[in-house]
Amino acid sequence: MSRRAKCFRFVQCRYDPASGRAVLAYDMDGQALHETLTFPWAPWPPDASRQAAFFQALEILHLIAGISYYKAGLAIDINPGDSRIDKSQAGFLNELYRRGLGEFAYVNQLDLSELITFKATTDVVPPAMDLELPERALVAMGGGKDSLVCLKMLRDADIEIQPVCVGGSELIADTAKVAGLPLIRIQRKLSPVLAEMNAAGAWNGHVPVTAINSAILLCAGLLYGYRYIVFANESSANEATLIDSHGIEINHQYSKSLAFEQAFRELIRDRVSASVEYFSMLRPYGEIAITRQFAAMTEYHAVFSSCNRNFHQDGSRIEGRWCRDCPKCRFAALALAPFMSPEQLIGIQGDDLLDRQDQVLGYKQLCGLGEQKPFECVGSIAESRAAMKHLGAQPDWQDKTVVRALASHAEIMQAGALELHPDPTAVHCIPSAILAKLNAA
Repeated sequence: MSRRAKCFRFVQCRYDPASGRAVLAYDMDGQALHETLTFPWAPWPPDASRQAAFFQALEILHLIAGISYYKAGLAIDINPGDSRIDKSQAGFLNELYRRGLGEFAYVNQLDLSELITFKATTDVVPPAMDLELPERALVAMGGGKDSLVCLKMLRDADIEIQPVCVGGSELIADTAKVAGLPLIRIQRKLSPVLAEMNAAGAWNGHVPVTAINSAILLCAGLLYGYRYIVFANESSANEATLIDSHGIEINHQYSKSLAFEQAFRELIRDRVSASVEYFSMLRPYGEIAITRQFAAMTEYHAVFSSCNRNFHQDGSRIEGRWCRDCPKCRFAALALAPFMSPEQLIGIQGDDLLDRQDQVLGYKQLCGLGEQKPFECVGSIAESRAAMKHLGAQPDWQDKTVVRALASHAEIMQAGALELHPDPTAVHCIPSAILAKLNAA
């Protein structure tokens, strides 16, 4: 196929209340693309206001999910079709597509700064709805430690919770089972035409999946009746993965960042309903502080995984829960080690990554020791350095191959102490009603 498309068009989005099936339709130079989502046993809201809010949320999902297909052709012309886009929403979409595709553009050596141009199609948009929603939380589950800590915090605060995930991961189902909670699994099926385009040489790479999942859960919250849409994104997601030669920040975790969270909250307030609260429970926390809590949650140690090779549209790409050779596995070991013995960590991951010579380079990348931080959802460089410094002073860990190789670096020796508590000055979007219950707990 010709790589550069001429026109990418948002055709339509529709939902069938009888089947719980949504269809998102797009077109790229005459090539039809249809994505489907299925919301299991989704009741259709009885009140007209929630129905109207759902369709406004579905339109937002249609526009956000289009990024998965747009990137394949990077069309010069973006045709929003019948989508009702005002100036504010056009600004949101331009920011999301440009920053959310920042890593994709960097890896493919592309300049998207002048290419992505969503334009307002109207000055008049449907008003946001005033809704009556139950005071309960729909909690995004990812199968890793962060979402499990988030779930426990809400549970301890006596907030009614419902775990939910996008996709059919059995690993996520296992964690919900240990929690003793039912799991809503929303099925997302990408257009098979996209795979054909990729096989034919279309552009491919990272997209802001959390932004797409956030829009899916917004729709789910309105269908099932939940006021709170809760994610477990933490402070290190705000850190740029790198700064390119033009001084532009490239953040693998942009759609997990506070900047995205605030922008999406504003869009929900203006276009859907101020009654819906979308937020991250763990924003004041760093990865080490989260891991400290998770280390005590031993009931989950045999079933969780922070290895992303488990989580793909077409299922897991490894046997077991850990590949033991990726940035996520390395960082999980580094973050857990301060709170457990080598034997306990081996019991979780099946190997001691901190005692393998072939992992030294990967840990240098995590610690920013003359290497680029990996494009992955890992903790900040400062956290990695602090953890490595801490291990260098621990009898159980200081003689491990990786620790011995890195603990004497000046940057490690000058690192700060482990941050074991949430930052009381951190900017976050946790509603006051939730904070009051957390404090009481």
